[in-house]
Amino acid sequence: MPPAQHILSGAPKQTLSNLYSDSTGQFFSGIWECEVGKWHVSYTENEFCYLLKGKVTLTDGNGVQTTLTAGDAFVVPAGFKGTWETVETCRKYYAVFEQKA
Repeated sequence: MPPAQHILSGAPKQTLSNLYSDSTGQFFSGIWECEVGKWHVSYTENEFCYLLKGKVTLTDGNGVQTTLTAGDAFVVPAGFKGTWETVETCRKYYAVFEQKA
């Protein structure tokens, strides 16, 4: 679950199955599942997502909303700040790259 201070609604319990990590620790991928809820996000990594199930809405800092459903592929870029809302329980493939500082 996201940190309590980030949660805006619901109880977004999350399950993570990391299936691959490279030797540098900068790239990893797997399957993530989440129950209904909404929370603040601040991405330091680039994340490619492919929704296998469910519905989510991402809202950026300017209030622009993007709703995605099963079958959609998208990228959340490093630097994205806003909210992630799991509208319907979801499952996604993810591939994350985080540049080392």
